[in-house]
Formats: sequence, structure tokens, C-alpha cells
Amino acid sequence: MAELSQLLQQTMRRRRLNAQALADRTGIRTPRIRVFTEDGARGPVRSTEAEPAELAEALALPLRDIQEAARPAVPALG
Repeated sequence: MAELSQLLQQTMRRRRLNAQALADRTGIRTPRIRVFTEDGARGPVRSTEAEPAELAEALALPLRDIQEAARPAVPALG
């Protein structure tokens, strides 16, 4: 499973989109897009319920891929 930052960076690069262009397509503010691409799901900003669907649609990715990547990693016990 890809991490959110990696998935967004790779897909944005392939589609030749920057954070501003993705923000324009989704309605998600540009600073939030930047945080997602830099910090992913481990960063201080968590995605809202609507944002994964907006990102999936704008990037033509399966919603499940975005949702899985947006889940914060659970630290291993032990």
C-alpha cells in the first residue's frame, strides 16, 4: 500500500499537476494539498471525510487507493 504523500506526488507528477492546479480541481485549499504531499497521513493535518473522494476524482484514482493511503500508520506493538 502506498503512503499518501508518495501516491499524491507520483500521480501529480504523471498528470503534470502542481498543488495549485490540484486545489483548483478539488476545492481543497492549496496549503492542505501541500501538507498532504509533504507529510502524507503522518502529518499534523488529517483529511476530512470528503477530501479523499475529491482527490480520487481529480486524479482519476480509485477511491479505495486514496482512502488506504490516507489512513495513518498504526505503530507496531512490542
